[in-house]
Amino acid sequence: MAAAAKKSGGADEEYNASEIQVLEGLEPVRKRPGMYIGSTGFDGLHHLIKEIADNSIDEAIAGYATHVKVTLLNDGGCRVDDDGRGIPVDIHPKTKLSTLETVLTVLHAGGKFGGGGYKVSSGLHGVGSSVVNALSTHMIAEVYRDGKINHIEFDTGKTVKPIEVTGSTDKQGTSITFYPDPAIFKETTTFDYDWVVNYLRHQAYLTKGILTSVHDERTGKTDSFYFEGGIKSYVRRLNEGKEVVSDDIFYVEKQVEDSGVEIAVQYNDSFSETMRPFANNVLTPDGGTHVVGFRTAMNRVINDYARKNGLLKEKEDNLTGDDIKEGLTAVILVKLPDPQFEGQTKNKLGNPEVRGYVDKVTSEYFAYYLEEHPDIAKKIVQKATLAARARKAARAARDNVIRKGAFEGLNLPSKLADCSSRDRTECELFIVEGNSAAGSAKEGRDSKIQAILPLRGKVLNTERARLDKMFANAEIVSLIKALGVGIGDTFDINGLRYYKIVFMTDADVDGAHISTLLLTFFFRYMPEVIKAGHVYLAKPPLFGLIKGTGNTRKIEYIYNEEALEQTLAKRIEERKVAGTKINPEDETFKQAGYTAQQRFKGLGEMDAAQLWETTMNPANRTLIRVNIEDAEKADAIFTKLMGDEAELRKNFIQSRAATVDLDDLDF
Repeated sequence: MAAAAKKSGGADEEYNASEIQVLEGLEPVRKRPGMYIGSTGFDGLHHLIKEIADNSIDEAIAGYATHVKVTLLNDGGCRVDDDGRGIPVDIHPKTKLSTLETVLTVLHAGGKFGGGGYKVSSGLHGVGSSVVNALSTHMIAEVYRDGKINHIEFDTGKTVKPIEVTGSTDKQGTSITFYPDPAIFKETTTFDYDWVVNYLRHQAYLTKGILTSVHDERTGKTDSFYFEGGIKSYVRRLNEGKEVVSDDIFYVEKQVEDSGVEIAVQYNDSFSETMRPFANNVLTPDGGTHVVGFRTAMNRVINDYARKNGLLKEKEDNLTGDDIKEGLTAVILVKLPDPQFEGQTKNKLGNPEVRGYVDKVTSEYFAYYLEEHPDIAKKIVQKATLAARARKAARAARDNVIRKGAFEGLNLPSKLADCSSRDRTECELFIVEGNSAAGSAKEGRDSKIQAILPLRGKVLNTERARLDKMFANAEIVSLIKALGVGIGDTFDINGLRYYKIVFMTDADVDGAHISTLLLTFFFRYMPEVIKAGHVYLAKPPLFGLIKGTGNTRKIEYIYNEEALEQTLAKRIEERKVAGTKINPEDETFKQAGYTAQQRFKGLGEMDAAQLWETTMNPANRTLIRVNIEDAEKADAIFTKLMGDEAELRKNFIQSRAATVDLDDLDF
């Protein structure tokens, strides 16, 4: 009570200047690392590499470096080398320290402010190197400049070996080695080779003429990337496995005011768009002003060309943005001196002037391209016109579906067994393969929070299907209506009725195929639902190990072959230690003390109680959340596995045939 009275009264004498914590130097970074690198998990760990390597890439963008190399060291560290100018080592007038030490120990110190060091750069805040230093147990920096090797070392951001000249050299550039602090990165400090490969490949695409390479001392792996064509090569890669409208790629690179605009475009025969927008080599997945300028110009130029050349009839409506982006693959790269990103993650570009720059360049040069390539222009317009017709047919089909659904109670599919809760944050939708399994699921579920939608057979492969065809498919229509988010131009994730959407299929090849078909649908038409973390795969057991009979009967559920082998081996060893006599003539499960072993070939083989206990009960079940970690790789895999090119699937299967264990296959 006294404390309360004191708080509600006048000034609190104990609350004074001494209570205010002032963090100096790099202390704020170690105190709140997530503010600077996003997280302290896998992504944050690898962000350290990006922060250092981005500085080397900036040297290449400025025209001073030709090679950026990342080495993953045997002792857990990472070294980044470049052949740029080398970080200056002279005394900085403000800090009175060497410029090298200043850059590595002072937040917001670098060549990215004021335009003196770099006209454009991928780093926005100028904090990268010092942040990496703060979050590393040890950092070593060497600068090769003016014939000298300059060496300096740090521990957790503090200088432990001041800068000194340790030798002479004819090299030029910077080398930085760092060791992530396990006290910060508690999840892992092990760098992933594939992540580095993917990052360096992209940087080579975006900075034409630069060589990027990675060497892994732990495994001996090495990869290098060099693309003379830059983003033209990138577009070509994005369209691998797809039938393109023409082998020719539209490309333009122009300077507008103090900014650069670089665009590459090629159409393919798919029904989806592949857009990769970048600002100063930073991917902006949520778009921004550069994407708005590009779309505006493309819509205007293609419609103008179609009208001018009689490819659109006088009474026909203009093609929409959705029509024009069907099958479009585009890479947009803008370089500007002062990029304004929205948020620390830099997902969206906000510079208003960039919209006009990109609009101007696209309008002028894509118009020239269409005039100079009439055959390609005609194919692009024809493809967009077909998309427009399909869009109108889809709208009519959708309206028809809605009209018919008006009598089904709140427009939900009749075969949906809905849950009773109206708090969608606790609601789950189980998409179940087959009526038998659906029956068990309906009987065994928690009807308050769990809804069941049965599927009949394999759903439509939506990789090669437009919306009009999808609205003619009863299973897809049921799924769309149950989710509540709409589709196409009516899609709104805020309408999602369930916060967990669970694919519950058999633990066999057919079940995996159905899950893949469902994933194709969500990836192509509702990727936002996946990105928001709403899509899951159920993991039903594959085996049941049975002990006892009658009332004493108990089942231990096992989820894969490897776990079964480990469980049986462990039980046999325990029985041997206990002195139990093992009869080698018995089947393995009997040697382990079980009375029977059951293999579940399908969900329908489990009764309601078993299905609830193993696969649906939140207290016991295992759910695998579906993430889109690499959208480009996912796009390529869906194209390969679900597209029209049988040869791609054949090659995919043949390349992996040697790794398949035939004992795991059922014949």
